[in-house]
Amino acid sequence: MRAIYSAATVAEAEAQFAAFAEKWGEAYPPIVQSWRRNWARLIPFFDYPPEIRKVIYTTNAIESVNMSLRKITKNRGAFPSDDALLKWFYLALQNISQKWTMPIRDWKAALNRFIIQFDDRMPQR
Repeated sequence: MRAIYSAATVAEAEAQFAAFAEKWGEAYPPIVQSWRRNWARLIPFFDYPPEIRKVIYTTNAIESVNMSLRKITKNRGAFPSDDALLKWFYLALQNISQKWTMPIRDWKAALNRFIIQFDDRMPQR
């Protein structure tokens, strides 16, 4: 699957997906079907330059944050209002972010590309 998401272009990714589907389609039909159903949602990923794609094709950080927020809401149960929940999430995210000590791999190259591609959205330093 790495050959699919590390492809340089959409056409190359489609060729890699076809090879994957031919080799593994019988053994893992749900995976192939899911990729086919969601292909239109996946291909915008290829619009980004390689520096940004390296940073966004892992979801470990997102999954970690979601797990932490689920744990907090599960232990709490109910909240008196939506504002109370938002405040609770804000405080939780402050605590969660203090635990992040590992730098993001290839972040400097990605940050430079973000500045070039999304200059109007990047905070001025």
